[in-house]
Amino acid sequence: MPSPATAAPPPADLKRIVAASLIGTTIEWYDFFLYGSAAALVFNKLFFPGSDPLVGTLLSFLTYAVGFAARPLGALVFGHYGDRLGRKRLLVLSLLMMGGATFAIGLLPTHAAVGTAAPVLLTVLRLVQGFALGGEWGGAVLLVSEHGDARRRGFWASWPQTGAPAGQLLATGVLSLMTALLPEEAFVVWGWRVPFLLSGVLVVVGLWMRMSVDESPVFRAALRSAEARRARGAAVEKPPLVAVLRHHWRDVLIAMGARMAENISYYVVTAFVLVYATTHTGLGQQTALNAVLIASALHFAVIPAWGALSDRIGRRPVYLLGAVGVAGWAFPFFALVDSGRFGPLLLAVSVGLVFHGAMYAPQAAFFAEMFATRMRYSGASIGAQFSSVAAGAPAPLIATALLAEYGGPTPIALYVIGAALLTLIAVGAARETRSRDLAEVEGAATDSAEVAKA
Repeated sequence: MPSPATAAPPPADLKRIVAASLIGTTIEWYDFFLYGSAAALVFNKLFFPGSDPLVGTLLSFLTYAVGFAARPLGALVFGHYGDRLGRKRLLVLSLLMMGGATFAIGLLPTHAAVGTAAPVLLTVLRLVQGFALGGEWGGAVLLVSEHGDARRRGFWASWPQTGAPAGQLLATGVLSLMTALLPEEAFVVWGWRVPFLLSGVLVVVGLWMRMSVDESPVFRAALRSAEARRARGAAVEKPPLVAVLRHHWRDVLIAMGARMAENISYYVVTAFVLVYATTHTGLGQQTALNAVLIASALHFAVIPAWGALSDRIGRRPVYLLGAVGVAGWAFPFFALVDSGRFGPLLLAVSVGLVFHGAMYAPQAAFFAEMFATRMRYSGASIGAQFSSVAAGAPAPLIATALLAEYGGPTPIALYVIGAALLTLIAVGAARETRSRDLAEVEGAATDSAEVAKA
């Protein structure tokens, strides 16, 4: 039976909590796709002008990569204070930092106006974005996971994960609208700023929603327990990071391994496919983009379904199914794209994202259930964000380099299969967590080591 701390809240409250978490992850992915598109379309011209357009493009993409590099630091800082002060406060702060930086990019002066200060300011804002995003995911999924309804935790916790396809659809839709309504010159001069400034609207809505939800009852109960131990003169808790590495190092490694196939397959299927389809098979960029957009709508729909299935049969079986599916689909994926036709391309991307969803959907509940409450924010964030630097960030670059070196998709398919094997090993070594009471995970940690004595 669930403990009082994990009893299901009223349906209306839970839906509001889910919406408050989803808005943050949607902004995260809106920013991700918006910045990536702007880096390719206009940042090279506006912030890195020079005689060689390719150099400008590479420099603009370098600022994009800087955001990934800042995520682990954000995971450490937000995880620490999220485990000490609570999930809600840190989620409000991450939303303000993330949305504020995106809005500020829309106001930046260009190189023509302020010279080298322009790319410096752009890089600083990208660092702020990456830092905030490093703490956003862990807090968003924990806010839902810890608010109860343990029997359907996989379903409800999967909703923040739908922020990825939602953000992609929103960002691409806004950019497509601006490019359709404006001539190219107007888009380069001022039109590109509008999508960034619109993030301010999302931030206002997100703040209103996040301020209206309560702190996690599981965290409040764990905080009261820690205060009671201190009052009895018990040993002082070590910092959450130290406690995680001391008592949950195995779970951190499992989380990092679990993300390898999920992260790498996603960027190959949604980002690298645009390069591959346009340069290797001759498809138009808009055709490839349309395939990804339609498949993303399907991705949005299947994520909650996979999350619900994980409530019935367990997190590990669904996750393993996704990893096996991604590995098995690697060669058919490229064979379909090589046809040079829209229909097979759409099928390739759609099936790839369906299998990805089988890993991505249960991931939120799975990671949350691995860690004790007073170190859960740190553990989930570290496992997720440190792996993204090694997996998601370089995946398109590695795939592009393999294509350039070998001239075909075989090594790229093997790269995806290798990532899937790492994930199969990691998830295979994990314990099933579906039946865990999140409050009891705290108790287990306390019994084994009094939650990391000093």
